[in-house]
Amino acid sequence: MVRSPRSGELVFTSRLSVRSQPWLADHVIGGVARLPGSALVEMAVRAGDEAGCSLLGELVIEAPLVVPEHGGVRVQVVLGAPDEHGSRTVSVYSQSADADTWTCHAAGVLSATPGTPGTGFDFAAWPPPGAIPVDVDADALYDDLADQGFGYGPVFQGLRAVWRLGDGDDAETFAEIALPDDQRDDATEFGLHPALLDAALHPAMLTAQPRQPADWRGLALHAAGASALRVRLAPAGPDAVSLEAADGTGSLVVSVDSLVLRPVPKEQLATAAATLGTESLFHVDWTALPGVAAEPVPSWAPIVDAAQVATLADDVSAGSPAPAVAVLEAVGGADVLDLTAGVLEVLQAWLAAPALDESRLVVATRGAVPAGGGAVTDPVASSVWGLVRAAQSENPDRIVLLDLDPAAGERLDTVLGAVLASGEPQVAVREGALSVPRLARVGDQPSDVPAVFGPEGTVLISGAGSLGGLAARHLVASHGVRHLVLASRRGREADGMDELVAELSGQGAAVSVVACDMSDRDQVAALLAEHRPTAVVHTAGTLDDGVIGSLTRDKLARVFAPKVDAVRHLDELTRGMDLDAFVVYSSASGVLGAAGQGNYAAANAFLDGLMANRRAAGLPGLSLAWGLWELATEMIAHLGDVDRARMSRGGALPITATEGMDLFDAALASGRAQLVPVKLDLRGVRAGARNGGVVPNLLRGLVRAGRAQARAASAGDGGLVRRLAGLAAAEQEALLLELVRGQAAAVLGHGGSDGVRAEMAFKDAGFDSLTSVELRNRLREGTGLKLPATLVFDHPTPQVLARYLRTELGVSEDPLSLVQSKIEDVESLLSGLRLDESMRTGLTLRLQGLVARCNGVLDEPDAATTADQLESASADEVLDFIHEELGLV
Repeated sequence: MVRSPRSGELVFTSRLSVRSQPWLADHVIGGVARLPGSALVEMAVRAGDEAGCSLLGELVIEAPLVVPEHGGVRVQVVLGAPDEHGSRTVSVYSQSADADTWTCHAAGVLSATPGTPGTGFDFAAWPPPGAIPVDVDADALYDDLADQGFGYGPVFQGLRAVWRLGDGDDAETFAEIALPDDQRDDATEFGLHPALLDAALHPAMLTAQPRQPADWRGLALHAAGASALRVRLAPAGPDAVSLEAADGTGSLVVSVDSLVLRPVPKEQLATAAATLGTESLFHVDWTALPGVAAEPVPSWAPIVDAAQVATLADDVSAGSPAPAVAVLEAVGGADVLDLTAGVLEVLQAWLAAPALDESRLVVATRGAVPAGGGAVTDPVASSVWGLVRAAQSENPDRIVLLDLDPAAGERLDTVLGAVLASGEPQVAVREGALSVPRLARVGDQPSDVPAVFGPEGTVLISGAGSLGGLAARHLVASHGVRHLVLASRRGREADGMDELVAELSGQGAAVSVVACDMSDRDQVAALLAEHRPTAVVHTAGTLDDGVIGSLTRDKLARVFAPKVDAVRHLDELTRGMDLDAFVVYSSASGVLGAAGQGNYAAANAFLDGLMANRRAAGLPGLSLAWGLWELATEMIAHLGDVDRARMSRGGALPITATEGMDLFDAALASGRAQLVPVKLDLRGVRAGARNGGVVPNLLRGLVRAGRAQARAASAGDGGLVRRLAGLAAAEQEALLLELVRGQAAAVLGHGGSDGVRAEMAFKDAGFDSLTSVELRNRLREGTGLKLPATLVFDHPTPQVLARYLRTELGVSEDPLSLVQSKIEDVESLLSGLRLDESMRTGLTLRLQGLVARCNGVLDEPDAATTADQLESASADEVLDFIHEELGLV
């Protein structure tokens, strides 16, 4: 605090950043993190406390305060000189790191007059008498708000329960609000945690469009450090509410006489969409992983090749203890294909060794990813990350990717324990700190795309497919390019080439078409020498899909040729040409880890790493890891309904040609080396998570994993076995058959299990190697069993597979469990019955007969005696009799 000796002003200075206050990133409006109005209130009230002015008479929000994704923003709270009553004006200003001016975000008045102790409402009687519970799905509420541009992260998702009292416009709303468990200790650092006060307003969004605080009046803080609140909201005029909140004992915490709520202007909510479609433009953010406890280094075995994996598996099968971890260090220096093929062989050997099912494989690289803002020093090893990400998608929880700091030279044994304890499948270590990859939106970009292309230069577009043609048309029509070289293996013979050239020429472009095998270094050198391009856009690629177990070196080489080899030649041969741009089309498969595309993912991950390496060397370089295109490209022509359904479940929606070129331009303006233009159905991912689906780690910066994820993780914790134990053998098999048919239908994209008959072969139902792996993973999660990749081929129909699962689960027809289950059924039925005398007598005879058999008594019980004993018994007393006599429940 600084006090002005002349004016009497008080100035409080601080700095806000996502790094020092991570909870700020959980309040996103219109695609950008914004300081909530409740935080401006907190600043004003805390400053008032220091000056003896604790009542916030008024605070008007004047402008949003955007919290930058990187770096911070300076904040000042300025209190004016006291008036004759001791009151002071209050203003909150911010200044970004690169700005000279200050922006006022809120202004108001602090009063020295003590605040009133609220309305006297009795919060101790809770819920309030007469209040009617409101059925609220909080997860769905926050998902809907996110779809409308209001992104509330876990810290702000505080709504727990809601009640209403009264009707019409005068109805009052009551709610329970709480901070997440991991934030409760932080509550004592605030007068009132801004996320808690903000969440107290969320019940108002249940019946009206989302609104934000605009004008606070008469706010008094009566107690500090609350982590949970009982909230009362009442109408206080047009667009206004009054608010009172108490702690769990009913003691008042905060009161607000009036709070005006106003909708956020549409132009702010549409910020991302209005800035060239950047709602679908992402980057990989390496997020710090705090609080990972140092764990003892587990037993681990270094391995160098597949032969060593086989030897290790043989030793374990012979009785040697299995290591907790095996570590393969994959360091570049070798040819990209050689390194990737060697890692592939190790992966195949590892996944084919049942003796190592309980062990994990750690694949370690150094400088293969740009974690911690550092450079990619080993782009050759970047390909390994793509390959292993695909292997992880096919085989969850078996493999960990680790990138070590190339500058620090960490030893594995110093970090391995913490890496494994993190539970993350992909981790980087920089200066001893752990970070994990999370997709994050790039955010706003300048509306003017920098002129990296223009009429004076010559642009080389390699790849004559649909995407290459789309890029050529866009560069001519939108960037004014007048000199194009279109290079492809077939040259003029490529499909649609004549029409494309005619179209571009009609727009004033001079187009040269060259037949060139871009994977041949000599041909590329000749092409560059003749045409001397000033910019390169490489769009070529090909597929040869297969799960990890089916890939070969030849399959790697075929996919690497138009990607790895071509771009490597272009990189090396243009380093002295002073290019304006070097853009390569990679694929989101290298980032997300597409199951069944390990070779393609590896090739594209190399492109991502190489472009980051170029940028670190001061050269132009941009890798665009495209998602699914709506355009009928050669590489997706083979996709069927099952493939598209699988991609949809993963959250991928098709990008239109217009969207794609908007994203292309936005990417040029970003200044980044690698971006992920992908259209994500995050609402679908959220819905899947609530229904037991797993949120991929990479998407957890965008979608909360939450409670549904925890339920999914416990699906195989023994609950299924307990259910089966109470069933007869035929019922057990029926239950498992329904599980298999249901999961098979989900994999195939069917709406129900009717399309998967019990006796139909999986192959005839449409399963291939990739969908078979997906079904294996679903059943693995649902049963808790370690299941082989060949599960569907070894047990070729749902009926046969259900019987196999029953055997592996080790369940049998346990007579005692079966009897207990049936007694529970009887108990459930009786609890809802109203018994008259004849019913009670009949039931008594049957129950006594069962007791006699259970106790080994041969004589039937005396019906008259039994009837006399239970004649006046209630339904509950009959149940007590069952408990006492049978002793089984």
